[in-house]
Amino acid sequence: MSSVFIWPVRVYYEDTDAGGIVFYANYLKFFERARTEWLRALGVQQQALLDANNTAFVVKNVTLDYHSAARLDDELTIRTSVEKLGRASVQFLQQAWCGDTLLNTASVTVCCVDIATMRPRPMPDHVAAKMRAA
Repeated sequence: MSSVFIWPVRVYYEDTDAGGIVFYANYLKFFERARTEWLRALGVQQQALLDANNTAFVVKNVTLDYHSAARLDDELTIRTSVEKLGRASVQFLQQAWCGDTLLNTASVTVCCVDIATMRPRPMPDHVAAKMRAA
């Protein structure tokens, strides 16, 4: 699965610390937004999954590696690709770039759960099919 989804992000004042550098935890927000927009681009609406199937995606594991700092007003590119698609989980490789500079690399595992029990459940067939096709 080598298709890469690109999502642009601008660094705002609220994203930075007192020194004008992106606060480390905000990369998680950037990556979350990119995964959500990837799902939207596939035609998967998370609210519809909740309403129709009582199903949600939750983060199970994140590993981050910081390479360089982003600063106020930088235009970033978040690159998202699927490394592994399981029955009830997806492992993503995500990267934050500023121009040609790699800022952050993340491995993120997201699980599909029944929201009432918070137990893993297989992804709905139509969602898994869209992910495989991407």
